[in-house]
Amino acid sequence: MIILALRTDKPQSEIYLYENNNIVAQLEWEAHRQLAETIHIKIRDLLKDHDKTWSDIEGVIIYKGPGSFTGLRIGMSVANALASSLQIPIAAATGEAWQDESIEAILAGKNEKIVSPDYGSDPHITQQKK
Repeated sequence: MIILALRTDKPQSEIYLYENNNIVAQLEWEAHRQLAETIHIKIRDLLKDHDKTWSDIEGVIIYKGPGSFTGLRIGMSVANALASSLQIPIAAATGEAWQDESIEAILAGKNEKIVSPDYGSDPHITQQKK
């Protein structure tokens, strides 16, 4: 089973490609404020470099937080959109073992259908200036 893993909670974003429990490929890049512009390109290129296509992805896992409000929101949107459009299972977890826990869930047949971020606290939203 080919599983795509995403971690977008910090300036350095990460993408992993798993075959069952084994990492086949990994990519890290300084996404900063360009995450929304670059994440799809990075996923596409990683797949292409390993002779895979979007339709080869059979599951999506993602780190759900805590972390950057915007980074988590973008990552979750991408993961949820991929899972929905490809009609594949999705799982999310937090902590150091997030990948192991999420892959175990996917391989056990679980599907969260829609995942939500865990920011760790309320988001800090700047009040509009009058």
